[in-house]
Amino acid sequence: MKRKKVECVLTGYEMLEKEVTKSGNSGRVYVPIDWIGKNVKIILIEP
Repeated sequence: MKRKKVECVLTGYEMLEKEVTKSGNSGRVYVPIDWIGKNVKIILIEP
C-alpha cells in the first residue's frame, strides 16, 4: 500500500523522537512515566 505524505501542525508541550520496537504482535514506544494518563499523538515520519 502506497502512503501519501500529510502535513501536520501540532501545538504541544514536549516532543520525543523514538524508534518503535517489537512487542509480541505489535510495536511499542516508551514514553516518560509522567506521561501516563495524558493524551498523546504518534506520527509516522517515514514510509
